[in-house]
Amino acid sequence: MIASKVVALGLGVAACSVALGQGMSTAQQDKTVRINQIQVIGTHNSYHMGFAPSERKLLEKSAPNFLSGLDYGHATLSDQLTAGVRQLEIDVFRDSQGGRFAHPKIVRDVAEAGLPADPDFDPQHQMDKPGLKVMHVQDLDERSRCHTFVLCLTEVRAWSKAHPQHLPIFLLVETKGGKTKPGSGLVEVEPFAAAEDFDELDGEIRSVFSADEMIVPDQVRGKAATLPEAIAKGGWPTLAKARGKVVFLMDQRATEGIYTQGHPALKGRVLFTNAVAGAPDAAFIEENGGTPEEIDPLIKQGYLIRTRSDEPTQQARKNDTARRDVTLRTGAQMISTDYPVSEPASWTGYSVGLPGGLVARCNPVNKPAGCVDGLLEPVTVQAAR
Repeated sequence: MIASKVVALGLGVAACSVALGQGMSTAQQDKTVRINQIQVIGTHNSYHMGFAPSERKLLEKSAPNFLSGLDYGHATLSDQLTAGVRQLEIDVFRDSQGGRFAHPKIVRDVAEAGLPADPDFDPQHQMDKPGLKVMHVQDLDERSRCHTFVLCLTEVRAWSKAHPQHLPIFLLVETKGGKTKPGSGLVEVEPFAAAEDFDELDGEIRSVFSADEMIVPDQVRGKAATLPEAIAKGGWPTLAKARGKVVFLMDQRATEGIYTQGHPALKGRVLFTNAVAGAPDAAFIEENGGTPEEIDPLIKQGYLIRTRSDEPTQQARKNDTARRDVTLRTGAQMISTDYPVSEPASWTGYSVGLPGGLVARCNPVNKPAGCVDGLLEPVTVQAAR
Protein backbone atom coordinates (compact mmCIF):
# COMPACT_ATOMS: atom_id res chain seq x y z
CA MET A 1 0.00 0.00 0.00
CA ILE A 2 1.32 3.38 -0.96
CA ALA A 3 1.68 5.50 2.14
CA SER A 4 -0.02 8.85 2.09
CA LYS A 5 1.78 12.11 2.53
CA VAL A 6 -0.29 14.77 4.22
CA VAL A 7 0.65 18.29 5.25
CA ALA A 8 -1.65 19.00 8.17
CA LEU A 9 -2.29 22.56 9.20
CA GLY A 10 -4.42 21.44 12.15
CA LEU A 11 -7.79 19.68 12.23
CA GLY A 12 -9.36 21.86 14.91
CA VAL A 13 -11.57 24.85 14.29
CA ALA A 14 -9.36 26.86 16.60
CA ALA A 15 -6.44 26.36 14.23
CA CYS A 16 -8.32 28.35 11.62
CA SER A 17 -10.17 30.82 13.80
CA VAL A 18 -8.16 33.72 12.47
CA ALA A 19 -10.11 35.50 9.77
CA LEU A 20 -9.08 34.62 6.23
CA GLY A 21 -9.76 36.17 2.86
CA GLN A 22 -13.15 37.77 3.30
CA GLY A 23 -12.83 38.40 7.02
CA MET A 24 -14.77 35.38 8.26
CA SER A 25 -13.63 32.76 10.75
CA THR A 26 -14.32 29.04 10.56
CA ALA A 27 -16.68 29.27 13.52
CA GLN A 28 -18.64 32.05 11.83
CA GLN A 29 -18.82 30.28 8.49
CA ASP A 30 -19.90 27.03 10.16
CA LYS A 31 -23.13 28.74 11.22
CA THR A 32 -24.16 29.37 7.62
CA VAL A 33 -22.80 26.40 5.60
CA ARG A 34 -24.86 23.21 5.72
CA ILE A 35 -23.53 19.69 5.17
CA ASN A 36 -25.13 19.51 1.73
CA GLN A 37 -23.25 22.64 0.67
CA ILE A 38 -19.77 21.11 0.59
CA GLN A 39 -17.97 18.62 -1.64
CA VAL A 40 -15.55 15.89 -0.54
CA ILE A 41 -13.65 12.92 -1.93
CA GLY A 42 -14.63 9.39 -0.93
CA THR A 43 -13.27 5.91 -1.50
CA HIS A 44 -15.01 2.92 -3.05
CA ASN A 45 -14.84 -0.35 -1.09
CA SER A 46 -12.80 1.49 1.51
CA TYR A 47 -11.98 -1.68 3.49
CA HIS A 48 -10.50 -3.52 0.48
CA MET A 49 -6.96 -4.87 0.88
CA GLY A 50 -6.55 -6.57 -2.47
CA PHE A 51 -5.16 -10.05 -3.08
CA ALA A 52 -2.26 -11.92 -1.51
CA PRO A 53 0.56 -13.11 -3.84
CA SER A 54 -0.58 -16.69 -4.42
CA GLU A 55 -4.22 -15.63 -4.70
CA ARG A 56 -3.18 -13.16 -7.36
CA LYS A 57 -1.19 -15.77 -9.27
CA LEU A 58 -4.13 -18.16 -9.17
CA LEU A 59 -6.62 -15.55 -10.38
CA GLU A 60 -4.31 -14.40 -13.16
CA LYS A 61 -4.85 -17.83 -14.71
CA SER A 62 -8.39 -18.72 -13.63
CA ALA A 63 -10.23 -15.37 -13.54
CA PRO A 64 -8.14 -12.55 -15.07
CA ASN A 65 -11.11 -10.24 -15.67
CA PHE A 66 -12.28 -10.65 -12.08
CA LEU A 67 -8.79 -9.81 -10.86
CA SER A 68 -8.43 -6.84 -13.20
CA GLY A 69 -11.56 -5.16 -11.92
CA LEU A 70 -10.52 -5.51 -8.28
CA ASP A 71 -6.81 -4.81 -8.59
CA TYR A 72 -6.60 -2.08 -5.96
CA GLY A 73 -6.21 -1.85 -2.23
CA HIS A 74 -6.70 0.85 0.38
CA ALA A 75 -4.88 1.97 3.48
CA THR A 76 -6.59 1.55 6.84
CA LEU A 77 -9.77 3.53 7.36
CA SER A 78 -8.04 5.81 9.85
CA ASP A 79 -5.14 6.45 7.46
CA GLN A 80 -7.59 7.32 4.70
CA LEU A 81 -9.36 9.78 6.97
CA THR A 82 -6.04 11.33 8.00
CA ALA A 83 -5.19 11.66 4.31
CA GLY A 84 -8.36 13.67 3.69
CA VAL A 85 -10.99 11.13 2.62
CA ARG A 86 -14.36 12.11 4.06
CA GLN A 87 -16.63 9.44 2.58
CA LEU A 88 -16.08 5.74 3.22
CA GLU A 89 -17.86 2.67 1.85
CA ILE A 90 -18.32 -0.58 3.78
CA ASP A 91 -19.89 -3.81 2.43
CA VAL A 92 -21.58 -6.04 5.01
CA PHE A 93 -22.72 -9.67 5.06
CA ARG A 94 -24.98 -11.27 7.63
CA ASP A 95 -23.42 -14.06 9.69
CA SER A 96 -25.87 -14.79 12.47
CA GLN A 97 -24.12 -17.92 13.78
CA GLY A 98 -20.50 -16.97 13.04
CA GLY A 99 -17.99 -18.91 10.98
CA ARG A 100 -19.88 -18.76 7.67
CA PHE A 101 -16.95 -17.01 5.94
CA ALA A 102 -14.10 -18.29 8.10
CA HIS A 103 -12.63 -20.71 5.54
CA PRO A 104 -12.59 -19.09 2.07
CA LYS A 105 -12.61 -21.28 -1.00
CA ILE A 106 -9.71 -19.34 -2.51
CA VAL A 107 -7.42 -20.51 0.30
CA ARG A 108 -8.24 -24.12 -0.56
CA ASP A 109 -7.80 -23.42 -4.27
CA VAL A 110 -4.34 -21.95 -3.66
CA ALA A 111 -3.32 -25.11 -1.77
CA GLU A 112 -4.75 -27.42 -4.44
CA ALA A 113 -2.82 -25.50 -7.11
CA GLY A 114 0.44 -26.20 -5.25
CA LEU A 115 1.12 -22.51 -4.63
CA PRO A 116 2.79 -21.23 -1.45
CA ALA A 117 0.39 -20.48 1.38
CA ASP A 118 -0.51 -16.81 1.72
CA PRO A 119 -0.55 -14.98 5.06
CA ASP A 120 -3.57 -15.89 7.16
CA PHE A 121 -6.38 -13.57 6.07
CA ASP A 122 -7.95 -13.62 9.55
CA PRO A 123 -5.24 -14.18 12.20
CA GLN A 124 -7.47 -12.90 15.02
CA HIS A 125 -10.32 -15.25 14.00
CA GLN A 126 -12.83 -12.44 13.77
CA MET A 127 -14.73 -14.40 11.14
CA ASP A 128 -15.61 -17.06 13.72
CA LYS A 129 -17.78 -14.66 15.72
CA PRO A 130 -21.47 -13.93 15.02
CA GLY A 131 -22.30 -10.55 13.53
CA LEU A 132 -22.00 -8.55 10.33
CA LYS A 133 -18.85 -9.27 8.32
CA VAL A 134 -16.98 -6.98 5.93
CA MET A 135 -15.60 -8.21 2.60
CA HIS A 136 -16.20 -7.83 -1.12
CA VAL A 137 -16.99 -11.35 -2.39
CA GLN A 138 -17.45 -14.35 -0.13
CA ASP A 139 -14.88 -17.13 -0.64
CA LEU A 140 -12.94 -15.17 -3.29
CA ASP A 141 -12.19 -11.64 -2.07
CA GLU A 142 -12.35 -11.61 1.72
CA ARG A 143 -9.21 -9.73 2.73
CA SER A 144 -10.35 -6.64 4.58
CA ARG A 145 -8.77 -3.93 6.71
CA CYS A 146 -11.44 -4.74 9.30
CA HIS A 147 -13.30 -8.03 9.10
CA THR A 148 -16.36 -7.11 11.15
CA PHE A 149 -18.65 -4.14 10.82
CA VAL A 150 -18.22 -3.30 14.48
CA LEU A 151 -14.43 -3.24 14.13
CA CYS A 152 -14.68 -0.92 11.11
CA LEU A 153 -17.04 1.39 12.97
CA THR A 154 -14.87 1.34 16.08
CA GLU A 155 -11.87 2.46 14.05
CA VAL A 156 -13.83 5.31 12.46
CA ARG A 157 -15.14 6.41 15.84
CA ALA A 158 -11.65 6.35 17.40
CA TRP A 159 -10.33 8.56 14.60
CA SER A 160 -13.32 10.86 14.96
CA LYS A 161 -12.83 11.26 18.72
CA ALA A 162 -9.16 12.05 18.13
CA HIS A 163 -10.12 14.76 15.59
CA PRO A 164 -13.36 16.14 17.04
CA GLN A 165 -13.65 19.12 14.70
CA HIS A 166 -13.53 17.18 11.44
CA LEU A 167 -16.18 17.69 8.77
CA PRO A 168 -18.92 15.07 8.91
CA ILE A 169 -17.84 11.65 7.67
CA PHE A 170 -20.26 10.11 5.19
CA LEU A 171 -20.29 6.32 5.62
CA LEU A 172 -21.96 4.40 2.82
CA VAL A 173 -23.12 0.87 3.72
CA GLU A 174 -23.85 -1.82 1.14
CA THR A 175 -25.73 -4.85 2.42
CA LYS A 176 -24.74 -7.95 0.43
CA GLY A 177 -27.24 -10.72 -0.22
CA GLY A 178 -28.91 -12.65 -3.00
CA LYS A 179 -28.60 -16.17 -4.35
CA THR A 180 -25.21 -17.72 -5.01
CA LYS A 181 -24.66 -18.90 -8.59
CA PRO A 182 -25.25 -22.66 -8.84
CA GLY A 183 -22.04 -24.64 -9.24
CA SER A 184 -19.82 -21.78 -8.09
CA GLY A 185 -18.83 -23.54 -4.90
CA LEU A 186 -19.32 -20.31 -2.96
CA VAL A 187 -21.00 -20.33 0.42
CA GLU A 188 -24.64 -19.22 0.51
CA VAL A 189 -25.20 -15.70 1.82
CA GLU A 190 -27.85 -14.86 4.41
CA PRO A 191 -30.18 -12.27 2.86
CA PHE A 192 -31.32 -8.96 4.27
CA ALA A 193 -34.89 -10.03 3.67
CA ALA A 194 -36.88 -8.58 6.56
CA ALA A 195 -37.05 -5.39 8.59
CA GLU A 196 -35.60 -7.33 11.53
CA ASP A 197 -32.45 -8.02 9.52
CA PHE A 198 -31.95 -4.28 9.19
CA ASP A 199 -32.64 -3.85 12.89
CA GLU A 200 -29.43 -5.83 13.33
CA LEU A 201 -27.60 -3.37 11.08
CA ASP A 202 -28.93 -0.35 12.96
CA GLY A 203 -28.16 -2.10 16.24
CA GLU A 204 -24.51 -2.65 15.42
CA ILE A 205 -24.13 1.00 14.46
CA ARG A 206 -25.78 2.12 17.68
CA SER A 207 -23.54 -0.23 19.66
CA VAL A 208 -20.56 1.88 18.58
CA PHE A 209 -21.91 5.41 17.98
CA SER A 210 -24.08 7.27 20.44
CA ALA A 211 -27.01 9.39 19.26
CA ASP A 212 -25.05 12.63 19.60
CA GLU A 213 -22.25 11.27 17.38
CA MET A 214 -24.48 10.75 14.34
CA ILE A 215 -26.73 12.74 12.03
CA VAL A 216 -29.87 10.63 11.50
CA PRO A 217 -33.10 11.05 9.49
CA ASP A 218 -35.19 12.10 12.49
CA GLN A 219 -32.85 15.03 13.10
CA VAL A 220 -33.02 16.19 9.48
CA ARG A 221 -36.78 15.68 9.10
CA GLY A 222 -37.65 17.59 12.24
CA LYS A 223 -41.35 18.45 12.26
CA ALA A 224 -41.78 17.95 8.52
CA ALA A 225 -43.90 15.05 7.26
CA THR A 226 -41.28 13.81 4.78
CA LEU A 227 -37.58 14.18 4.17
CA PRO A 228 -37.97 15.96 0.78
CA GLU A 229 -40.11 18.56 2.51
CA ALA A 230 -37.48 19.00 5.21
CA ILE A 231 -34.43 19.30 2.96
CA ALA A 232 -36.19 21.77 0.68
CA LYS A 233 -36.47 24.05 3.71
CA GLY A 234 -32.88 23.70 4.87
CA GLY A 235 -33.26 20.60 7.04
CA TRP A 236 -29.64 19.52 6.79
CA PRO A 237 -27.65 20.71 9.83
CA THR A 238 -25.02 23.40 9.59
CA LEU A 239 -21.36 22.54 10.00
CA ALA A 240 -21.53 24.13 13.45
CA LYS A 241 -23.80 21.23 14.47
CA ALA A 242 -22.24 18.55 12.27
CA ARG A 243 -18.51 18.61 12.96
CA GLY A 244 -17.23 15.44 14.58
CA LYS A 245 -20.27 13.43 13.46
CA VAL A 246 -20.99 10.58 11.05
CA VAL A 247 -23.78 10.31 8.47
CA PHE A 248 -24.79 6.75 7.50
CA LEU A 249 -26.08 6.14 3.98
CA MET A 250 -27.52 3.00 2.35
CA ASP A 251 -26.02 2.02 -0.98
CA GLN A 252 -28.49 -0.25 -2.74
CA ARG A 253 -32.01 0.84 -3.65
CA ALA A 254 -33.44 -2.69 -3.87
CA THR A 255 -33.76 -3.02 -0.10
CA GLU A 256 -35.19 0.45 0.51
CA GLY A 257 -38.73 -0.89 0.87
CA ILE A 258 -37.67 -3.40 3.51
CA TYR A 259 -35.67 -0.88 5.52
CA THR A 260 -38.58 1.56 5.64
CA GLN A 261 -41.20 -1.02 6.73
CA GLY A 262 -42.65 0.28 9.98
CA HIS A 263 -40.47 3.36 9.67
CA PRO A 264 -42.29 5.84 7.39
CA ALA A 265 -40.00 8.60 6.16
CA LEU A 266 -37.23 6.73 8.03
CA LYS A 267 -38.61 7.49 11.48
CA GLY A 268 -36.39 5.82 14.05
CA ARG A 269 -33.88 4.58 11.48
CA VAL A 270 -30.12 5.29 11.36
CA LEU A 271 -29.33 5.27 7.65
CA PHE A 272 -30.53 7.53 4.87
CA THR A 273 -31.79 5.34 2.03
CA ASN A 274 -30.74 5.63 -1.61
CA ALA A 275 -34.22 6.72 -2.58
CA VAL A 276 -36.09 7.98 -5.61
CA ALA A 277 -36.40 11.76 -5.59
CA GLY A 278 -39.68 12.81 -4.04
CA ALA A 279 -40.24 9.61 -2.05
CA PRO A 280 -41.05 10.20 1.64
CA ASP A 281 -37.65 8.80 2.67
CA ALA A 282 -35.66 10.64 -0.03
CA ALA A 283 -32.77 12.78 1.17
CA PHE A 284 -29.86 10.86 -0.38
CA ILE A 285 -29.56 9.65 -3.97
CA GLU A 286 -26.79 7.80 -5.81
CA GLU A 287 -25.96 9.02 -9.31
CA ASN A 288 -22.84 6.94 -9.89
CA GLY A 289 -22.65 7.64 -13.60
CA GLY A 290 -24.51 10.92 -13.47
CA THR A 291 -23.85 14.01 -15.55
CA PRO A 292 -24.08 17.62 -14.36
CA GLU A 293 -27.47 17.82 -16.09
CA GLU A 294 -28.71 14.89 -13.99
CA ILE A 295 -27.01 15.67 -10.70
CA ASP A 296 -27.16 19.44 -10.32
CA PRO A 297 -30.97 19.82 -10.35
CA LEU A 298 -31.11 17.32 -7.47
CA ILE A 299 -28.46 19.31 -5.60
CA LYS A 300 -30.60 22.44 -5.94
CA GLN A 301 -33.53 20.53 -4.40
CA GLY A 302 -31.44 19.78 -1.30
CA TYR A 303 -30.45 16.17 -1.90
CA LEU A 304 -27.16 14.60 -0.91
CA ILE A 305 -25.60 12.96 -3.98
CA ARG A 306 -22.83 10.41 -4.29
CA THR A 307 -21.22 9.79 -7.68
CA ARG A 308 -18.22 7.81 -8.92
CA SER A 309 -15.25 9.13 -10.87
CA ASP A 310 -13.91 5.75 -12.01
CA GLU A 311 -14.88 2.08 -12.12
CA PRO A 312 -13.73 -0.60 -11.87
CA THR A 313 -10.05 0.07 -12.79
CA GLN A 314 -10.48 1.09 -16.41
CA GLN A 315 -9.77 4.81 -16.13
CA ALA A 316 -6.81 4.27 -13.83
CA ARG A 317 -5.07 1.87 -16.21
CA LYS A 318 -5.28 4.36 -19.09
CA ASN A 319 -5.06 7.58 -17.05
CA ASP A 320 -8.40 8.48 -18.61
CA THR A 321 -9.56 11.57 -16.71
CA ALA A 322 -12.74 12.29 -18.73
CA ARG A 323 -15.18 10.84 -16.18
CA ARG A 324 -13.21 12.34 -13.30
CA ASP A 325 -13.38 15.79 -14.85
CA VAL A 326 -17.14 15.47 -15.36
CA THR A 327 -17.74 14.55 -11.71
CA LEU A 328 -15.68 17.50 -10.53
CA ARG A 329 -17.96 19.81 -12.52
CA THR A 330 -21.04 18.55 -10.70
CA GLY A 331 -22.34 19.52 -7.30
CA ALA A 332 -22.27 15.94 -6.01
CA GLN A 333 -21.28 16.20 -2.38
CA MET A 334 -19.39 12.89 -2.49
CA ILE A 335 -17.08 11.92 -5.35
CA SER A 336 -16.01 8.32 -4.85
CA THR A 337 -12.85 6.77 -6.30
CA ASP A 338 -10.56 3.78 -5.92
CA TYR A 339 -7.63 6.19 -6.20
CA PRO A 340 -7.64 9.22 -3.90
CA VAL A 341 -4.64 11.53 -4.19
CA SER A 342 -2.91 9.71 -1.32
CA GLU A 343 -3.28 6.37 -3.18
CA PRO A 344 -2.59 6.95 -6.89
CA ALA A 345 -2.80 4.09 -9.39
CA SER A 346 0.53 2.30 -9.73
CA TRP A 347 0.16 1.93 -13.51
CA THR A 348 -0.28 5.57 -14.47
CA GLY A 349 -0.40 7.75 -11.37
CA TYR A 350 -4.11 8.39 -11.93
CA SER A 351 -5.79 9.88 -8.86
CA VAL A 352 -8.80 11.94 -7.88
CA GLY A 353 -8.71 15.01 -5.67
CA LEU A 354 -10.22 18.44 -5.32
CA PRO A 355 -8.43 21.41 -6.91
CA GLY A 356 -5.61 22.81 -4.83
CA GLY A 357 -5.27 19.69 -2.70
CA LEU A 358 -8.33 20.58 -0.65
CA VAL A 359 -9.96 18.04 1.64
CA ALA A 360 -13.28 19.79 1.03
CA ARG A 361 -14.53 22.73 -0.97
CA CYS A 362 -17.62 24.86 -0.97
CA ASN A 363 -20.13 23.14 -3.24
CA PRO A 364 -19.85 24.57 -6.77
CA VAL A 365 -23.63 24.39 -7.29
CA ASN A 366 -25.31 25.41 -4.02
CA LYS A 367 -22.68 27.04 -1.81
CA PRO A 368 -23.84 30.07 0.16
CA ALA A 369 -22.47 33.45 -0.86
CA GLY A 370 -19.05 34.15 0.61
CA CYS A 371 -18.21 30.53 1.43
CA VAL A 372 -14.42 30.15 1.77
CA ASP A 373 -12.88 26.76 0.90
CA GLY A 374 -9.94 27.19 3.24
CA LEU A 375 -12.20 27.51 6.27
CA LEU A 376 -13.81 24.08 5.81
CA GLU A 377 -11.01 21.65 6.62
CA PRO A 378 -7.53 23.11 7.09
CA VAL A 379 -5.58 20.17 5.68
CA THR A 380 -3.73 19.95 2.39
CA VAL A 381 -3.34 16.55 0.75
CA GLN A 382 -0.32 15.86 -1.41
CA ALA A 383 0.31 12.96 -3.75
CA ALA A 384 2.36 10.06 -2.43
CA ARG A 385 6.03 10.13 -3.38
